[in-house]
Amino acid sequence: MHRIAAVVVPPVLSFDVSIPLMVFNSVPHYDVRICTANPGPLATVGGPDIVVPYGLDAVEGADTVIAVGSGGEQAPSETLDALRKAAAGGTRIASLCTGAFVLAQAGLLDGRRATTHWNLAGDLAARFPSVEVQPDLLFVEDGGIYTSAGAAAAIDLCLHLVRADYGAAVANTAARLAVVPPVRPGGQSQYIETPMPAEHGTSLAATRAWALERLDRPLSLADLAGHARMSVRTLTRRFHTETGMSPLQWLLHRRIDRARELLETTRLHMDQVAARSGLGSADSLRKHMVGRVGLTPTAYRASFTQVPAGT
Repeated sequence: MHRIAAVVVPPVLSFDVSIPLMVFNSVPHYDVRICTANPGPLATVGGPDIVVPYGLDAVEGADTVIAVGSGGEQAPSETLDALRKAAAGGTRIASLCTGAFVLAQAGLLDGRRATTHWNLAGDLAARFPSVEVQPDLLFVEDGGIYTSAGAAAAIDLCLHLVRADYGAAVANTAARLAVVPPVRPGGQSQYIETPMPAEHGTSLAATRAWALERLDRPLSLADLAGHARMSVRTLTRRFHTETGMSPLQWLLHRRIDRARELLETTRLHMDQVAARSGLGSADSLRKHMVGRVGLTPTAYRASFTQVPAGT
């Protein structure tokens, strides 16, 4: 069982506190404990009061510690000490949204790349000049410390951690149960003051779902535009607005996700995995897996397979 301590630092949004519970408790591999310096009733920003059951002793022995909240205000010294001790002991450290300010106050982001909500990134950079703030990314990992932007990006980071711990199939299950899209890569841009599509606000969700059912087939921009009943130019613009990616980038990410799931859950040969995921050949599969995941398909399967030997 993987122990997670979510350290709440007021002021905090009740939604942010709920994210680790929603994602990690949706699969049976985690024990999530919400803790704070002063356990008990705690007021949240713009939401109902919550009761935090655990004190900072929950941080001891945790496999992952996640800082949640603070809004940029100073965290209690005992919270910062607990985070420093956990990091020194090799515990995986993360923050959701403004929790990056807490990690920065603890000195854990010195000399590292980090992100937070785009509207607060300038403040983080000004207050902590030793932190290399990346204001346009969904989440960042540097030296085993993870930071995320706000709201949906915090969900993306938690799903990314599930994927790192237990593989794509488990992460996809968590995403489905949370009714959110499959894991988005951290390098995807935040939605920074992006206008909604002008022409009736038409969503491309149906076209993306259609494409997901056809990943094993060649799909061109013209094919996607034809299904969406719009021009390639309009499709490309709206796709970027809704996903932060071009249509072909999005297709490639989904194909790699499909390949990862097939590697984890089947004994298909590499050419078959490549064909069913739309990546063409085993050589192409290898190239994209190494580029995206840092592992060859064979090494990835050895690390994350869920298929018993001999089946």
